[in-house]
Amino acid sequence: MQTFSGSAAEWNALIAALPDPHLLQTWEWSQVKAKYGWKPTPLVWSDAAGKTVAAALILSKQILTRGFAAPFQLHYVPKGPLMNWSDVALRGHVIDDLQSFTRKHSGLFLKVEPDVVLGTGVPGQADERSDKAGLEVQSELKRRGWVFSADQVQFRNTVLIDLSAGEEELLARMKQKTRYNVRLATKKGVTVRVGTTRDLPLLYKMYAETSVRDGFVIRDERYYATVWEAFIRADSGIQPRAEPLIAEYDGKPLAAIFLFIFGGRAYYLYGMSRDEHRELMPAYLVQWEAIRRAKAAGCTVYDLWGAPEEFGESDDLWGVYRFKEGLGGRVVRTLGAWDYAPNSLWYGLYAKVMPKVLDIMRFRGRARTRDALS
Repeated sequence: MQTFSGSAAEWNALIAALPDPHLLQTWEWSQVKAKYGWKPTPLVWSDAAGKTVAAALILSKQILTRGFAAPFQLHYVPKGPLMNWSDVALRGHVIDDLQSFTRKHSGLFLKVEPDVVLGTGVPGQADERSDKAGLEVQSELKRRGWVFSADQVQFRNTVLIDLSAGEEELLARMKQKTRYNVRLATKKGVTVRVGTTRDLPLLYKMYAETSVRDGFVIRDERYYATVWEAFIRADSGIQPRAEPLIAEYDGKPLAAIFLFIFGGRAYYLYGMSRDEHRELMPAYLVQWEAIRRAKAAGCTVYDLWGAPEEFGESDDLWGVYRFKEGLGGRVVRTLGAWDYAPNSLWYGLYAKVMPKVLDIMRFRGRARTRDALS
Protein backbone atom coordinates (compact mmCIF):
# COMPACT_ATOMS: atom_id res chain seq x y z
CA MET A 1 0.00 0.00 0.00
CA GLN A 2 1.25 3.46 -0.84
CA THR A 3 -0.17 6.97 -1.08
CA PHE A 4 -0.94 8.06 -4.63
CA SER A 5 1.00 11.15 -5.69
CA GLY A 6 -0.15 11.79 -9.26
CA SER A 7 -2.60 14.23 -10.78
CA ALA A 8 -6.39 14.25 -10.64
CA ALA A 9 -6.60 12.99 -14.23
CA GLU A 10 -4.13 10.19 -13.49
CA TRP A 11 -6.11 9.09 -10.42
CA ASN A 12 -9.38 8.99 -12.37
CA ALA A 13 -7.75 7.03 -15.19
CA LEU A 14 -6.24 4.61 -12.69
CA ILE A 15 -9.51 3.80 -10.92
CA ALA A 16 -11.44 3.67 -14.20
CA ALA A 17 -9.28 0.66 -15.12
CA LEU A 18 -10.16 -1.23 -11.91
CA PRO A 19 -13.23 -3.46 -11.46
CA ASP A 20 -16.48 -1.54 -10.81
CA PRO A 21 -15.03 2.01 -10.73
CA HIS A 22 -17.35 4.41 -8.96
CA LEU A 23 -18.16 8.09 -9.21
CA LEU A 24 -17.72 8.59 -5.45
CA GLN A 25 -14.11 7.43 -5.67
CA THR A 26 -13.17 10.11 -8.20
CA TRP A 27 -10.82 12.97 -7.46
CA GLU A 28 -13.58 15.52 -8.00
CA TRP A 29 -15.78 13.95 -5.33
CA SER A 30 -12.92 14.02 -2.83
CA GLN A 31 -12.33 17.72 -3.52
CA VAL A 32 -15.99 18.50 -2.92
CA LYS A 33 -15.84 16.72 0.44
CA ALA A 34 -12.55 18.47 1.26
CA LYS A 35 -14.43 21.78 1.24
CA TYR A 36 -16.65 20.40 4.01
CA GLY A 37 -14.07 19.25 6.52
CA TRP A 38 -12.95 15.91 5.10
CA LYS A 39 -9.29 15.14 4.35
CA PRO A 40 -8.85 12.84 1.31
CA THR A 41 -6.10 10.21 1.25
CA PRO A 42 -5.75 8.28 -2.04
CA LEU A 43 -4.16 4.85 -1.55
CA VAL A 44 -3.10 2.27 -4.14
CA TRP A 45 -1.94 -1.35 -4.08
CA SER A 46 0.30 -2.82 -6.78
CA ASP A 47 1.23 -6.36 -7.80
CA ALA A 48 4.77 -7.69 -8.25
CA ALA A 49 4.94 -6.22 -11.76
CA GLY A 50 4.02 -2.76 -10.52
CA LYS A 51 0.47 -2.81 -11.91
CA THR A 52 -2.17 -1.15 -9.75
CA VAL A 53 -4.64 -3.80 -8.58
CA ALA A 54 -6.59 -1.92 -5.89
CA ALA A 55 -7.33 1.63 -4.80
CA ALA A 56 -9.18 3.42 -2.01
CA LEU A 57 -9.87 7.10 -1.64
CA ILE A 58 -10.26 7.51 2.13
CA LEU A 59 -12.06 10.55 3.57
CA SER A 60 -11.10 11.43 7.15
CA LYS A 61 -12.58 13.89 9.63
CA GLN A 62 -11.64 14.71 13.23
CA ILE A 63 -14.28 14.49 15.95
CA LEU A 64 -14.26 14.96 19.74
CA THR A 65 -11.54 17.58 19.45
CA ARG A 66 -12.31 19.20 22.82
CA GLY A 67 -11.32 17.61 26.09
CA PHE A 68 -9.45 14.70 24.54
CA ALA A 69 -5.68 14.32 24.47
CA ALA A 70 -5.83 12.60 21.08
CA PRO A 71 -9.00 13.39 19.10
CA PHE A 72 -10.59 10.54 17.19
CA GLN A 73 -11.00 10.46 13.43
CA LEU A 74 -13.75 9.04 11.28
CA HIS A 75 -12.50 7.31 8.14
CA TYR A 76 -14.80 6.57 5.21
CA VAL A 77 -14.26 4.95 1.82
CA PRO A 78 -17.37 5.87 -0.22
CA LYS A 79 -18.26 3.06 -2.63
CA GLY A 80 -14.83 1.46 -2.22
CA PRO A 81 -12.21 0.07 -2.01
CA LEU A 82 -11.99 -0.79 -5.71
CA MET A 83 -10.49 -4.17 -6.57
CA ASN A 84 -11.35 -7.70 -7.62
CA TRP A 85 -13.09 -8.76 -4.40
CA SER A 86 -13.07 -12.41 -5.54
CA ASP A 87 -9.25 -12.46 -5.29
CA VAL A 88 -8.95 -13.85 -1.75
CA ALA A 89 -5.26 -13.00 -1.27
CA LEU A 90 -5.63 -9.44 -2.55
CA ARG A 91 -8.78 -8.91 -0.51
CA GLY A 92 -7.05 -10.05 2.67
CA HIS A 93 -4.05 -7.83 2.00
CA VAL A 94 -6.17 -4.73 1.40
CA ILE A 95 -8.36 -5.32 4.46
CA ASP A 96 -5.26 -5.83 6.63
CA ASP A 97 -3.81 -2.55 5.41
CA LEU A 98 -7.04 -0.65 5.96
CA GLN A 99 -7.29 -1.94 9.51
CA SER A 100 -3.69 -0.86 10.13
CA PHE A 101 -4.43 2.57 8.63
CA THR A 102 -7.38 2.98 11.01
CA ARG A 103 -5.33 2.14 14.09
CA LYS A 104 -2.39 4.29 13.00
CA HIS A 105 -4.56 7.34 12.30
CA SER A 106 -6.56 7.43 15.55
CA GLY A 107 -9.63 5.99 13.89
CA LEU A 108 -12.80 5.66 15.93
CA PHE A 109 -13.84 3.51 12.99
CA LEU A 110 -13.33 3.00 9.27
CA LYS A 111 -16.39 2.62 7.07
CA VAL A 112 -16.22 0.87 3.69
CA GLU A 113 -19.13 0.32 1.28
CA PRO A 114 -17.90 -1.40 -1.89
CA ASP A 115 -20.35 -2.40 -4.61
CA VAL A 116 -19.92 -6.09 -3.79
CA VAL A 117 -23.06 -7.82 -5.06
CA LEU A 118 -24.89 -10.11 -2.61
CA GLY A 119 -27.69 -10.89 -5.02
CA THR A 120 -30.04 -9.68 -7.72
CA GLY A 121 -33.81 -9.50 -7.95
CA VAL A 122 -36.42 -8.81 -5.29
CA PRO A 123 -36.21 -11.17 -2.28
CA GLY A 124 -38.98 -13.73 -2.34
CA GLN A 125 -39.71 -13.35 -6.05
CA ALA A 126 -38.90 -15.73 -8.88
CA ASP A 127 -36.03 -13.59 -10.21
CA GLU A 128 -34.12 -13.55 -6.90
CA ARG A 129 -30.54 -14.81 -7.17
CA SER A 130 -27.74 -14.93 -4.59
CA ASP A 131 -24.10 -14.21 -5.37
CA LYS A 132 -21.77 -16.73 -3.74
CA ALA A 133 -18.65 -14.57 -4.06
CA GLY A 134 -20.37 -11.60 -2.41
CA LEU A 135 -21.63 -13.73 0.46
CA GLU A 136 -18.06 -14.99 1.03
CA VAL A 137 -16.84 -11.37 1.35
CA GLN A 138 -19.61 -10.69 3.85
CA SER A 139 -18.61 -13.74 5.90
CA GLU A 140 -14.95 -12.72 5.93
CA LEU A 141 -15.73 -9.24 7.22
CA LYS A 142 -17.78 -10.78 10.03
CA ARG A 143 -14.94 -13.15 10.93
CA ARG A 144 -12.54 -10.21 11.12
CA GLY A 145 -14.77 -8.30 13.53
CA TRP A 146 -16.28 -5.81 11.11
CA VAL A 147 -19.92 -4.92 11.79
CA PHE A 148 -22.77 -4.01 9.45
CA SER A 149 -23.08 -0.26 9.96
CA ALA A 150 -26.16 1.28 11.55
CA ASP A 151 -25.30 4.35 9.45
CA GLN A 152 -25.74 3.36 5.80
CA VAL A 153 -24.52 6.54 4.10
CA GLN A 154 -25.41 5.49 0.56
CA PHE A 155 -28.17 3.16 -0.62
CA ARG A 156 -27.00 -0.45 -0.56
CA ASN A 157 -29.73 -1.62 -2.94
CA THR A 158 -30.27 -0.07 -6.33
CA VAL A 159 -31.85 -0.56 -9.75
CA LEU A 160 -29.58 -0.93 -12.78
CA ILE A 161 -30.56 -0.59 -16.44
CA ASP A 162 -28.47 -2.55 -18.96
CA LEU A 163 -27.75 -0.15 -21.83
CA SER A 164 -26.27 -2.70 -24.22
CA ALA A 165 -29.56 -3.09 -26.13
CA GLY A 166 -30.86 -0.77 -28.83
CA GLU A 167 -33.35 2.01 -28.11
CA GLU A 168 -36.37 0.04 -29.29
CA GLU A 169 -35.49 -2.86 -27.01
CA LEU A 170 -34.85 -0.50 -24.09
CA LEU A 171 -38.33 0.92 -24.58
CA ALA A 172 -39.78 -2.58 -24.88
CA ARG A 173 -38.25 -3.58 -21.53
CA MET A 174 -40.11 -0.78 -19.76
CA LYS A 175 -43.45 -1.37 -18.09
CA GLN A 176 -46.29 -0.65 -20.50
CA LYS A 177 -47.49 2.34 -18.45
CA THR A 178 -43.99 3.84 -18.32
CA ARG A 179 -43.55 3.49 -22.07
CA TYR A 180 -46.96 5.10 -22.59
CA ASN A 181 -46.04 8.02 -20.34
CA VAL A 182 -42.76 8.64 -22.20
CA ARG A 183 -44.64 8.87 -25.48
CA LEU A 184 -47.43 10.93 -23.94
CA ALA A 185 -44.96 13.58 -22.73
CA THR A 186 -43.48 13.86 -26.22
CA LYS A 187 -46.88 14.01 -27.85
CA LYS A 188 -48.06 16.76 -25.49
CA GLY A 189 -45.08 18.98 -26.31
CA VAL A 190 -42.72 18.40 -23.37
CA THR A 191 -39.09 18.88 -24.39
CA VAL A 192 -35.78 18.18 -22.65
CA ARG A 193 -32.70 20.38 -22.79
CA VAL A 194 -29.22 20.12 -21.28
CA GLY A 195 -28.74 22.70 -18.55
CA THR A 196 -25.67 24.75 -17.65
CA THR A 197 -24.28 26.29 -14.48
CA ARG A 198 -26.62 29.24 -15.08
CA ASP A 199 -29.52 26.93 -14.29
CA LEU A 200 -28.23 25.89 -10.86
CA PRO A 201 -30.30 28.37 -8.77
CA LEU A 202 -33.44 27.24 -10.60
CA LEU A 203 -32.55 23.58 -10.11
CA TYR A 204 -31.86 23.98 -6.41
CA LYS A 205 -35.21 25.72 -5.90
CA MET A 206 -36.98 22.87 -7.68
CA TYR A 207 -35.01 20.35 -5.59
CA ALA A 208 -35.98 22.16 -2.38
CA GLU A 209 -39.64 22.14 -3.43
CA THR A 210 -39.40 18.42 -4.09
CA SER A 211 -37.80 17.70 -0.70
CA VAL A 212 -40.49 19.61 1.20
CA ARG A 213 -43.29 17.93 -0.76
CA ASP A 214 -41.87 14.39 -0.51
CA GLY A 215 -40.46 14.64 3.01
CA PHE A 216 -36.74 14.05 2.55
CA VAL A 217 -33.86 16.17 3.84
CA ILE A 218 -31.43 18.08 1.64
CA ARG A 219 -28.45 20.32 2.29
CA ASP A 220 -28.16 24.03 1.62
CA GLU A 221 -27.82 25.54 -1.83
CA ARG A 222 -24.09 26.18 -1.52
CA TYR A 223 -23.35 22.47 -1.03
CA TYR A 224 -25.20 21.41 -4.18
CA ALA A 225 -23.70 24.24 -6.19
CA THR A 226 -20.26 22.95 -5.12
CA VAL A 227 -21.08 19.39 -6.20
CA TRP A 228 -22.74 20.30 -9.47
CA GLU A 229 -20.11 22.84 -10.53
CA ALA A 230 -17.35 20.31 -9.85
CA PHE A 231 -18.80 17.90 -12.41
CA ILE A 232 -20.50 20.06 -15.05
CA ARG A 233 -18.01 20.36 -17.92
CA ALA A 234 -18.26 22.19 -21.24
CA ASP A 235 -16.03 19.55 -22.84
CA SER A 236 -18.19 16.44 -22.88
CA GLY A 237 -15.19 14.22 -23.52
CA ILE A 238 -13.81 14.73 -20.02
CA GLN A 239 -14.94 12.37 -17.26
CA PRO A 240 -16.26 12.34 -14.63
CA ARG A 241 -18.92 14.80 -15.68
CA ALA A 242 -22.53 15.74 -15.04
CA GLU A 243 -25.35 16.97 -17.22
CA PRO A 244 -28.47 18.62 -15.81
CA LEU A 245 -31.40 17.52 -17.97
CA ILE A 246 -34.42 19.81 -17.72
CA ALA A 247 -37.90 18.90 -18.96
CA GLU A 248 -39.91 21.95 -20.04
CA TYR A 249 -43.36 22.75 -21.34
CA ASP A 250 -44.11 26.05 -23.02
CA GLY A 251 -40.73 27.34 -21.77
CA LYS A 252 -41.41 26.44 -18.12
CA PRO A 253 -39.24 23.89 -16.27
CA LEU A 254 -41.31 21.02 -14.86
CA ALA A 255 -38.80 18.34 -13.89
CA ALA A 256 -35.05 17.74 -13.97
CA ILE A 257 -32.35 15.26 -13.09
CA PHE A 258 -28.56 15.31 -12.87
CA LEU A 259 -26.96 12.63 -15.03
CA PHE A 260 -23.43 11.77 -13.85
CA ILE A 261 -21.09 9.75 -16.06
CA PHE A 262 -17.86 7.96 -15.16
CA GLY A 263 -16.07 4.77 -16.11
CA GLY A 264 -18.72 3.42 -18.46
CA ARG A 265 -21.51 3.94 -15.95
CA ALA A 266 -24.19 6.62 -15.66
CA TYR A 267 -25.77 7.66 -12.36
CA TYR A 268 -29.05 9.32 -11.40
CA LEU A 269 -28.16 11.09 -8.13
CA TYR A 270 -30.56 14.02 -7.95
CA GLY A 271 -34.11 14.30 -9.25
CA MET A 272 -36.59 17.13 -8.88
CA SER A 273 -40.03 18.11 -10.10
CA ARG A 274 -42.83 20.61 -9.67
CA ASP A 275 -46.50 20.00 -9.04
CA GLU A 276 -47.42 22.00 -12.12
CA HIS A 277 -48.40 19.95 -15.21
CA ARG A 278 -47.59 16.59 -13.68
CA GLU A 279 -50.25 15.13 -15.98
CA LEU A 280 -47.81 15.74 -18.85
CA MET A 281 -45.41 13.14 -17.37
CA PRO A 282 -42.19 15.19 -17.67
CA ALA A 283 -40.32 12.95 -15.18
CA TYR A 284 -40.70 9.98 -17.52
CA LEU A 285 -39.42 11.83 -20.58
CA VAL A 286 -36.40 13.25 -18.77
CA GLN A 287 -35.39 9.73 -17.67
CA TRP A 288 -35.74 8.43 -21.22
CA GLU A 289 -33.49 11.24 -22.43
CA ALA A 290 -30.98 10.32 -19.70
CA ILE A 291 -30.98 6.72 -20.91
CA ARG A 292 -30.41 7.82 -24.51
CA ARG A 293 -27.61 10.24 -23.59
CA ALA A 294 -25.89 7.74 -21.30
CA LYS A 295 -25.92 5.14 -24.07
CA ALA A 296 -24.59 7.67 -26.60
CA ALA A 297 -21.74 8.50 -24.17
CA GLY A 298 -20.64 4.86 -24.19
CA CYS A 299 -22.13 3.83 -20.86
CA THR A 300 -23.16 0.19 -20.49
CA VAL A 301 -25.11 0.64 -17.23
CA TYR A 302 -27.45 3.30 -15.86
CA ASP A 303 -27.58 3.27 -12.04
CA LEU A 304 -30.89 4.65 -10.77
CA TRP A 305 -29.32 5.10 -7.33
CA GLY A 306 -31.45 3.58 -4.66
CA ALA A 307 -34.01 0.84 -3.97
CA PRO A 308 -35.85 -0.09 -0.76
CA GLU A 309 -34.12 -1.78 2.15
CA GLU A 310 -37.29 -3.81 2.60
CA PHE A 311 -39.30 -4.46 -0.56
CA GLY A 312 -42.78 -3.58 0.62
CA GLU A 313 -45.19 -0.65 0.71
CA SER A 314 -44.11 0.30 4.24
CA ASP A 315 -40.64 1.31 2.99
CA ASP A 316 -40.20 5.05 2.37
CA LEU A 317 -38.63 4.31 -1.02
CA TRP A 318 -41.46 2.12 -2.27
CA GLY A 319 -43.12 4.72 -4.50
CA VAL A 320 -39.80 5.84 -5.97
CA TYR A 321 -38.84 2.22 -6.53
CA ARG A 322 -42.02 1.48 -8.47
CA PHE A 323 -41.20 4.41 -10.75
CA LYS A 324 -37.64 3.12 -11.29
CA GLU A 325 -38.85 -0.45 -11.78
CA GLY A 326 -41.05 0.78 -14.60
CA LEU A 327 -37.98 1.98 -16.50
CA GLY A 328 -36.95 -1.62 -17.11
CA GLY A 329 -34.07 -2.09 -14.67
CA ARG A 330 -33.18 -4.95 -12.35
CA VAL A 331 -32.69 -4.85 -8.61
CA VAL A 332 -29.12 -5.32 -7.38
CA ARG A 333 -28.48 -5.90 -3.67
CA THR A 334 -24.97 -5.07 -2.42
CA LEU A 335 -22.89 -5.49 0.71
CA GLY A 336 -23.68 -2.05 2.10
CA ALA A 337 -21.51 -0.17 4.60
CA TRP A 338 -19.39 -2.05 7.14
CA ASP A 339 -17.40 -0.56 10.02
CA TYR A 340 -14.09 -1.59 11.54
CA ALA A 341 -13.62 -0.18 15.06
CA PRO A 342 -10.35 -0.73 16.96
CA ASN A 343 -12.03 0.30 20.24
CA SER A 344 -15.47 -1.31 20.60
CA LEU A 345 -16.32 0.73 23.72
CA TRP A 346 -15.91 4.14 22.07
CA TYR A 347 -17.55 2.88 18.89
CA GLY A 348 -20.53 1.64 20.89
CA LEU A 349 -20.97 5.02 22.55
CA TYR A 350 -20.75 6.80 19.22
CA ALA A 351 -23.26 4.43 17.63
CA LYS A 352 -25.68 5.06 20.50
CA VAL A 353 -25.45 8.87 20.46
CA MET A 354 -25.05 9.62 16.75
CA PRO A 355 -28.58 8.63 15.61
CA LYS A 356 -30.03 11.19 18.03
CA VAL A 357 -27.68 13.87 16.70
CA LEU A 358 -28.64 13.02 13.11
CA ASP A 359 -32.34 13.25 13.96
CA ILE A 360 -31.80 16.77 15.29
CA MET A 361 -29.78 17.72 12.20
CA ARG A 362 -32.50 16.38 9.88
CA PHE A 363 -35.19 18.32 11.76
CA ARG A 364 -33.17 21.52 11.45
CA GLY A 365 -32.42 20.77 7.80
CA ARG A 366 -36.11 20.47 6.95
CA ALA A 367 -36.81 23.75 8.74
CA ARG A 368 -33.98 25.51 6.86
CA THR A 369 -35.28 24.30 3.51
CA ARG A 370 -38.84 25.44 4.27
CA ASP A 371 -37.55 28.84 5.42
CA ALA A 372 -35.43 29.24 2.29
CA LEU A 373 -38.42 28.57 0.06
CA SER A 374 -40.66 30.98 1.95
